[in-house]
Amino acid sequence: MGTSFSAVKEDLTSNPRRPAPGLFPIRHHGAFPIPTWKKNMKDSTCDQAQQPDSEEPPAGRTVVVRPVSLRRPLLPPRPVDKLRPVVRCPTVKYNRRVRAGRGFTLAELKEAGIPKKLAPTVGISVDHRRTNYSKESLVANVARLQDYKARLILFPRKSGQFKKLDSSPEDVKAAKATVAEGKRDGIITRVDATFPINNTTPAEAVTEVKRDALPKGEEAAYRRLRDARAEARYQGAREKRARTKAEDEANAKK
Repeated sequence: MGTSFSAVKEDLTSNPRRPAPGLFPIRHHGAFPIPTWKKNMKDSTCDQAQQPDSEEPPAGRTVVVRPVSLRRPLLPPRPVDKLRPVVRCPTVKYNRRVRAGRGFTLAELKEAGIPKKLAPTVGISVDHRRTNYSKESLVANVARLQDYKARLILFPRKSGQFKKLDSSPEDVKAAKATVAEGKRDGIITRVDATFPINNTTPAEAVTEVKRDALPKGEEAAYRRLRDARAEARYQGAREKRARTKAEDEANAKK
């Protein structure tokens, strides 16, 4: 109890872990702040690069990367991207536009005659979660798949052993000869350029429809709909009224 205020103040300032007085304003009856702005980087980082003051080689694997010019003849003549479906943009604001979707549905692949396990191996993206809500989208994407399938040249896994889904030996031989000569004519390198997804312009979207071309409706269709609605609505009340009237007439005769 004999400690003076000056002694307490001296003890606070002499502690090296506490900030200098005035650095942090103290408000209310809380704990004294002890900030730790930086962490010890040597305990939380791992650098495998060669240090300037070290003569040892860098840790880790040694990666040898061949130039693209040397790897290109070894690459098969296949596109660099995948075939994607035509889908509508979500929400009312953007659903007038179409764009490339994530993948084709299983129903679209079935209609096109492409097995679902084969599709990803031949450059066709598949999305089993997507659902076809309209016949229009199903027909458009099936036609897109069939067009791609007609242009596809599928090489056999083993040379000379052609299976049911592989292309004909003549097509495979012609494609190999074209690639061996270094030509790219007739070989698709980008699917999105060969199978573009085009949006209709406002001029193409608006079409004039004459009144004579509209289907002829039934006479007084609206009036009959209203009458049917009223009849269904008041059927119970009318039956009750008729039943009450019949009972009153029977009681009056007695």
